[in-house]
Amino acid sequence: MRFNKALSNVSVLSFDLDDTLYNNHPIIKAAVQAQLTYLASIKQWTEQGPDFWSHCRNETAKQYPKLIDDVTKWRHVALQYGMAQLGFTAPQAEQYAQEAYSAFSHARSNITVEQSVLELLHTLRKKYRLIAITNGNVEVEKFNLAGEFDVVLKAGPDGAAKPHSALFDKAAALLNVNKSEILHIGDSLDSDVQGANDAGCHSVWLNDQSCQYAYKGLAHVEIKNIYELYQLVE
Repeated sequence: MRFNKALSNVSVLSFDLDDTLYNNHPIIKAAVQAQLTYLASIKQWTEQGPDFWSHCRNETAKQYPKLIDDVTKWRHVALQYGMAQLGFTAPQAEQYAQEAYSAFSHARSNITVEQSVLELLHTLRKKYRLIAITNGNVEVEKFNLAGEFDVVLKAGPDGAAKPHSALFDKAAALLNVNKSEILHIGDSLDSDVQGANDAGCHSVWLNDQSCQYAYKGLAHVEIKNIYELYQLVE
């Protein structure tokens, strides 16, 4: 654990979810494949070629730019847009879009967080309140992180996506704490660290991904693996 800036008066630990508490890469790959498998059963969809889904996402983002802050709604709208483009009636388009999303969602929440990570959370809970702040669309209540957090905030329903301060602002208001009391832990410099820093929270960068980031600021703390957080209770 490397300290770049001092920590003070932290009472809340905020966790990003995807690629912070579990490896999300195989999960999202399986979820996307589940959606594509369902869509492949619709002849009209497959006739549009392999790039049709990307086209639907891009077009709906152009028409409704705010959708990028709510990946769940964006996926729903893009699916409905695609079905409408294929000439289905509104009820048919809604049905096919919902079934496609359900295929995605079921696989998306097929997650088992390692017991050692759960034990870490249980240890940290002895000293801190635990919350989750995510830009993703994972449904925590559907796998074994259910009940682990006092609050779960998701981009879209709860505010603009990180690095915007909205989710951090809402967390502080819900918990009745100053934002300086929140220490946010995440794998992304651009969303997690920048978001926490800009909002006036403390930040921990889990530096275990081979990614290029635009943000040049420093996290308060840098770690190489999640278990280094045990040092916060020592």
